[in-house]
Amino acid sequence: MKIKLFITGGTIDCEKIEGKDKYIFGKTHLPEMLKQGKCLVKISLEVLMLKDSIYMDNEDRKKILRSCKNCREDKIIITHGTDTMAETAEVLGKDTKDKTIVLLGAMVPYNKKDSDALFNLGCAISAVQLLPKGVFIVMNGKIFNWNNVRKNKEIGIFEVRK
Repeated sequence: MKIKLFITGGTIDCEKIEGKDKYIFGKTHLPEMLKQGKCLVKISLEVLMLKDSIYMDNEDRKKILRSCKNCREDKIIITHGTDTMAETAEVLGKDTKDKTIVLLGAMVPYNKKDSDALFNLGCAISAVQLLPKGVFIVMNGKIFNWNNVRKNKEIGIFEVRK
């Protein structure tokens, strides 16, 4: 089994944050994260973009959807910014039925102390292998269906939509 991992940016991969909403990106940290986690699963990485999700638009989401539909693998992980992760999951969930897709991100960048990035990546790698076909968000040890999740920005967690 081989997993496809699409990289789109977000806090998980940013180098630093300037001000409230200016995320600075260099290169992706995913290869070193997989190495640090001693991952033994075959994962093919592809950078689609390095962008803060608040700046993602419909064209970016279409690109993510096309990439998922066109890849050979049926197990897909997508790193994504948390602010609009639920919106992207909805686009994918409405139009993808034959693959297992897991989106993940981080509240603290990978390269900062006390980051949740490595934990979330490990959870996503396990989840994508075990979940049925569908689209899911995996954050902080919890799994959410694409059509019943929201980010609670006040306390910085994902939760079931009420």
